[in-house]
Amino acid sequence: MNDVVTMKEIRAVFEVLDELEISREHVTIPLTPEHPGRVTRLPNGKFEIVVESEEPLAAWLPILREELKRLAG
Repeated sequence: MNDVVTMKEIRAVFEVLDELEISREHVTIPLTPEHPGRVTRLPNGKFEIVVESEEPLAAWLPILREELKRLAG
């Protein structure tokens, strides 16, 4: 378990954002990972992406992708 979100994880999240054509300016990524990782839509319209702390990144990215698709409509 990481205590802090790494650049590797941030780059992987950015790849998903780019694939879905979601602007990085519309996203907040807290630097402390948690279990479970999650995506929420904030009142200001931005997405908050909390990186998963216990599951492998490769296993969590498809979940991130689907949650972003669902929340973005």
